[in-house]
Amino acid sequence: MSLSLFPPPSTVKLSPSRQNLSPSPLDRRRLLIDRLDGGDLRRAISHLELASRDGSHPDLLTFSLLLKSCIRSRAFALGRRVHGALAQSRLEPDSVILNSLISLYSKSSDWAEAERIFGDMGNKRDLVSWSSMISCYANNHMEFEAVDTFVRMLEDDFFPNDYCFAAVIRACSVPENASTGETVFGFIIKSGYLDSDVCVGCALIDLFAKGSHDLVSARKVFEKMPERNVVAWTLMMTRCTQLGCPKEAVDLFLDMLMSGPAPDRFTLTAVLSACSELELLPLGVQLHSWVIRSGLALDVCVGCSLVDMYVKSVDSGSLHDSRKVFDRMQDHNVMSWTAIITGYAQSEENEEAIKLFWEMMKGHMEDAQRAFDALFEKNLVSYNTLVDAHAKSLESNEAFELLHEIEERGIGTSAFTFASLLSGAACVGAIGKGEQIHARMVKSGLDSNLCISNALISMYSRCGNIEAAFRVFSETREKNIITWTAMITGFAKHGFGTRALDTFHKMLDAGVRPNEITYVAVLSSCSHVGLVSDGWRHFRSMYTEHGIMPRTEHYACMVDLLGRSGSLVEALQFINSMPFRADTLVWRTFLGACRVQGNVELAKQAAAMIFEQEPDDPTTYILLSNIYASAGLWEDAAAIRKKMKLKNLTKEASCSWIEVKNTVHKFYVADASHPRAREIYDELDQLASRIKKLGYVPNTEFVLHDVEEGQKEQYLLQHSEKIAVVYGLISTSSPKSIRVFKNLRICGDCHSAIKYISMETGRSIVVRDANRFHHFMDGTCSCNDYW
Repeated sequence: MSLSLFPPPSTVKLSPSRQNLSPSPLDRRRLLIDRLDGGDLRRAISHLELASRDGSHPDLLTFSLLLKSCIRSRAFALGRRVHGALAQSRLEPDSVILNSLISLYSKSSDWAEAERIFGDMGNKRDLVSWSSMISCYANNHMEFEAVDTFVRMLEDDFFPNDYCFAAVIRACSVPENASTGETVFGFIIKSGYLDSDVCVGCALIDLFAKGSHDLVSARKVFEKMPERNVVAWTLMMTRCTQLGCPKEAVDLFLDMLMSGPAPDRFTLTAVLSACSELELLPLGVQLHSWVIRSGLALDVCVGCSLVDMYVKSVDSGSLHDSRKVFDRMQDHNVMSWTAIITGYAQSEENEEAIKLFWEMMKGHMEDAQRAFDALFEKNLVSYNTLVDAHAKSLESNEAFELLHEIEERGIGTSAFTFASLLSGAACVGAIGKGEQIHARMVKSGLDSNLCISNALISMYSRCGNIEAAFRVFSETREKNIITWTAMITGFAKHGFGTRALDTFHKMLDAGVRPNEITYVAVLSSCSHVGLVSDGWRHFRSMYTEHGIMPRTEHYACMVDLLGRSGSLVEALQFINSMPFRADTLVWRTFLGACRVQGNVELAKQAAAMIFEQEPDDPTTYILLSNIYASAGLWEDAAAIRKKMKLKNLTKEASCSWIEVKNTVHKFYVADASHPRAREIYDELDQLASRIKKLGYVPNTEFVLHDVEEGQKEQYLLQHSEKIAVVYGLISTSSPKSIRVFKNLRICGDCHSAIKYISMETGRSIVVRDANRFHHFMDGTCSCNDYW
């Protein structure tokens, strides 16, 4: 029996009177509904495309049914294919179709395409169109655009419905828009939706809980809701726990048992989280029994919560119980792995914690491989999934082997295949592999694909070859906002502030509208080179010229700009003048500036503000300890380290890596594990002697241990970035550039030493640290010692 949606003429026997007639729209629609009812959506769309190529197109209702099926099943890639077939049909889409397309692109996070469709609708816009676009912006963290669209909708004489109200409230459920949310709240009260719609009520709970951290007002909204379903009860419990009131969450759960709907798996997850925070093991054990009786013991979310609850009650000897729950779970996610590993680490059972960690890394890939091997028919989608998994796991060799297999089988490659590989190469700075991928794409004819071009710009930039990135950018004919922003970001990260700003102005001249990410890149470029006046000008123009409301990231850029330029007091005043409460990103940025300027008192103020919001943030402890050590306040530094130990907080180990002959070599401080370690250290000793003759003086202020001067100098020589650079020198020949990558900020002494190394060897050395790139050549650095 043929499964074809539109059977080819050769397989269908028609009466003479119908020989020249194609199937009617009604016949096609019936066939389509049969296929969709059978769950054969992919096959239906494949035949739709084949028929479209032959000029046989279904009607609008058929397209509408397909689009809605794609949206319901979250098959967004298939939905795009339906859109392509619709465009080929040259049918004039109605508002129903266009609204479905907005919903499709919104839910697949392609807000730009949804915005384009909405913008082209003209008088076809109805309330569903406006509501869908507001929801799209809200779901993609574009709160300003969501509120602005809501206002424009009102000006266009459309009255909001419950879906529209819920969407705009979501956009206001952030600190920046909380005051606007209160205005919308007044509108809702007048319209009567508060008393009639559960979705609006839930959105309002989040408005107060997430936007203003006002649990009292959130609870008032909850109490006024005439109908409280399980979602509303669970949401209120979750927000209570998140805002530091887990006891109220437990009380709500007990109230729900007396008068509310039956709890579901999300409710049980919420109350178990509250028990974890309260270390309320007896109630947790009772809930565990309930979970088993309810048949939810195998649910991954509930299982995670149980593991976490027992882990946090380890003083009661419940780690064994936590492990039993973990072992009985059929599926593990990152949260369950993290909870059990944390439990063993906190109990100082480090060997078991490390064993579990490696099992986690190994188990995820084995699951992916097992699922792949079990497939009856391997296709490009399944191959792409596994390629992406290996790339994200930094297993580039395995990803490349899969690429060879794809090509050998003649399956063909897609833009997604190469984009995944490029992302994996960029993560570890493997430019050799990135160049190989680029060559493969040229051979496959995919190098002109815009998505690929954008990925190439990002890869070359993140791998340290900004000029190669710029060549790809220059050769890209049709540039979108992602293309421009990727190039601006690249120049900013490499310290080429003037080129970044020039590119930004060219983008504006080209008529491309900047977005929030573009402005982060622009402000970062000003910060990296100390362009204070330019930074202020661009910060102010965000809203006045482009209607973009500054977010936390933009304020943090300005704090960084002011702080690093020496204006710490002005930076502090700027923080205090922010229209919303400064979060840890802003204060951590200010703390970093305090370290650069050596201001201990302001650093203590910044750290206090961070600890108020995140009391167990290890980065802040490390920064503050380093600031004390740099100032010679060894007792204060030791006290911070002691506090970290008591809290079981650990510092991220400093490491550097370099790619040589398509292999990534990683080094830690004083690393002696490399096969060529003896050769590396011999060369390092000789090199240190040679650069000292050129003027290099070890800066022992960067040794944050209270030891003798001679020992401090030896510590400096063993820093990971120096080891990686020297390995690059002995493993490659001139004039090849050496590219080293580091997970933390480059040490000031290493920065000075590498300048002298570039002078002594005549080699170009590029170092990417956690903040930016440093290009060393002939004794100078592109950052001009400003980083």
